[in-house]
Amino acid sequence: MKLQSETAVRHVATSYAYDDTEHNELTLRGGGEEVAAALTRELQQRLAKAGVEVDEARLTHLAYAPEIAQAMLRRQQAEAVIAARQKIVIGAVSMVEMALSELSTKKVVVLDEERKAAMVSNLLVVLCGESEAHPVINTGTLYN
Repeated sequence: MKLQSETAVRHVATSYAYDDTEHNELTLRGGGEEVAAALTRELQQRLAKAGVEVDEARLTHLAYAPEIAQAMLRRQQAEAVIAARQKIVIGAVSMVEMALSELSTKKVVVLDEERKAAMVSNLLVVLCGESEAHPVINTGTLYN
């Protein structure tokens, strides 16, 4: 029974991803009831020959080798950085749109397409950059 139980747990554990990487994916960590039902079925199938009836089975502890856990942690950190960057870019684009709209509405300055592109580029660099912005005073023109 011990060998069949361990085999059933290993089979179910290898049938599901540990964590949700593609979103809406059934996983060991997030698929509680479904994974428990699969484990119960697997155990019942393997232990029925010995006359054992399995009412319920659940995974209560998930552990991986340290090198796998470290790789998973790096992936989670990378996903957090990407999510933060996406929010920063969305906010920066919205601020650039607002700046262009306000400049146009209030007729502060009239920008041709090339100057708008330069302004958008500069604002996105400043708003999305990791380090503090350092102003540059342009004493020339874009057209020389």
